Amino acid sequence: MHLLSPLLLLLEYVAFSDSQDWKFEHPTTLYAWEGTCIWIPCSYTIPGNGKVLDNLTVYQNYKWDDKTKDFSGTVLYEKKKVETPHNQGRVQFLGDDKSNCTLHIHPVNAQDNGQLGLRVTSKNDRWMEKIVLNISKMAPPPRINLPSEIRELQEVTLTCQLDFACLGYQIKLQWSLEGTQHNLSSVTSTSLTTKTVFTQSQLTFQPEWTNHGKKLICQLRNDNADGPLSQETVQLDVKHSPKEVTMVIQNPTPIREGDDVTLFCNYTSSNPSVTRYEWRTQGSWKEIMPGALVIQKVPWNASPFSCAACNRWCSWASSVNLHVQYAPKGVKVLLISPGSEIYSGHPVLLRCNFSSSYPTDVLFFWKKNGIFLKEGRDLSFDSISPEDAGNYNCLVNNSIGQSTSEAWKLQVLYAPRRLRVSISPKDSVMEGKKAVLMCESDANPPISRYTWFDWNNQNLHHDDQTLRLDPVKVQDSGAYWCQGANRLGMGQSPPRILTVYYSPETISKQVALGMGLFLAILLLPLLGVKLQRSWKRIQSQQGLQENSSAQSFFVRNRKVRRAPLSEGPHSLGCYNPVMEDSISYATLRFPLAETDTPRIGEAGTSEVQRTPLNRDNTVTYSVVQKRQVGDYENVTPDVPEDEGIHYSELVHLGIGERPLSQEGVEYVTLKH
Repeated sequence: MHLLSPLLLLLEYVAFSDSQDWKFEHPTTLYAWEGTCIWIPCSYTIPGNGKVLDNLTVYQNYKWDDKTKDFSGTVLYEKKKVETPHNQGRVQFLGDDKSNCTLHIHPVNAQDNGQLGLRVTSKNDRWMEKIVLNISKMAPPPRINLPSEIRELQEVTLTCQLDFACLGYQIKLQWSLEGTQHNLSSVTSTSLTTKTVFTQSQLTFQPEWTNHGKKLICQLRNDNADGPLSQETVQLDVKHSPKEVTMVIQNPTPIREGDDVTLFCNYTSSNPSVTRYEWRTQGSWKEIMPGALVIQKVPWNASPFSCAACNRWCSWASSVNLHVQYAPKGVKVLLISPGSEIYSGHPVLLRCNFSSSYPTDVLFFWKKNGIFLKEGRDLSFDSISPEDAGNYNCLVNNSIGQSTSEAWKLQVLYAPRRLRVSISPKDSVMEGKKAVLMCESDANPPISRYTWFDWNNQNLHHDDQTLRLDPVKVQDSGAYWCQGANRLGMGQSPPRILTVYYSPETISKQVALGMGLFLAILLLPLLGVKLQRSWKRIQSQQGLQENSSAQSFFVRNRKVRRAPLSEGPHSLGCYNPVMEDSISYATLRFPLAETDTPRIGEAGTSEVQRTPLNRDNTVTYSVVQKRQVGDYENVTPDVPEDEGIHYSELVHLGIGERPLSQEGVEYVTLKH
């Protein structure tokens, strides 16, 4: 079965086609992206002479079907016999029936990615030609082709190419170079042949050494899109000699005659890298490392020095003269105005002075508390403020060195300001602890008098900087503020709030009191309802007793003897060993006739045959017997109750003769 399908393909191939005579020319793979179009330049040759194309079918992702012995797939286009070029959906056939098989697909979808099959027939000859379509969602980036070497100031041509071209979709390739504001001019060309399909742009320019390492960008653009569809970026490698070579004097102190001087040869850029240095100097010297030179015992009349950094080319630095001189001397700060104390808001002028310098051309700089302030000989304040106080230094330097004055302390006198109240340990304090309030101030001279106020603006008559509350109370919670005064004026702070919260002991007492009140309020209605129900039950019981012919009796547990169960017809005891001590209820039944049939009572006791009784108010009762206690006997209600007393009350409702029908006990109370 596996060999049958290839055999059938071979038979069809032999019977209907001649592979050596069918010839197609077209690009092997065509590239596009969704929304664009594909132009497929295509030419063919039919086997035999004078034959023309009968049918042409364009399949998408075709497959061979063993059952139908033909190809199957999505048909994008179908042409039968000789027809003029026309459009079937997205596919347009632009060829003829002899040699041209050019196709145009517009628009292109991402689902078109894959194999495109051209099924052609001419009489008994058939052929399937494969064309690969590479369709992406987004536009692919172009390719930038660079020459093998780019040198500064030498003209070079760069190429940006995209493997796409379609007459129905216009694109352009645009160049840009990092660091330039305008786009670079280029020449764009398009190729649509059976061999190649592409669009390319060629850029010709003379690179400079500053272009080394810069990004060169080629963007794919379309007039209908706001931004680039895609882009490619390369980094330029521009070969150049060392640039901006300079000689630097590296000495910690001013150069004096006889000193050793270290010179460094520096550069900013070099491609390829620097491999060696050259020097122009006099006297005794040695190169301690590449680019570093030590001049030993420099003479006072030393000639200028220079150096060169070299790769494949050498670049020389400007000459440097070594002048053996000294730094300015006697630098100090002078107070020009005012002549005495400095008050806030007044103008102040300071001047930087020195005694000598060589060379005489000097520069002046000012520092405040070690931080650079400004340049210039004079330092003036139109209206000095307390923030201007501090230690001032003036610096004088020339081409050799710099000298700094001693620190000059500038003091500014001003009234108290920025008063604030600080609370220790913090703003929230537990009652019973200690709270310390401090009036912090900013004044020169310092504050000599303090005044404290509470939240009611009441003077606390406390003139110390610190206000102590020990122990602190909850009533001390509130805002506090202070005033401070010196000989120049007075200032006051904003209020600061102190919060005093209850201690755990106080909270426990409050909670206990609150819970007690809550429970009392909650239980009083419940107790009242219960008492009301008890009162109604008692009243109901008394009413029943008053309206009935009830008789009451007490049952006492006698521990001396036990009365036999058959002691008399008027007394029958009941004992249930299962119930034990839990017996609390018995059902008593009145006799119905002369002789009753024995049956089991509702409480589990057995009723026996008894003699008839007079049907009057004679009480019929049942003795409830408790296990392991002893006998029960009838006693009068006057006997005081003790631990073994049980109480039962039988109420016979109504007056007169009892009817013959069965009657149950209307009311039973068993008291244990």
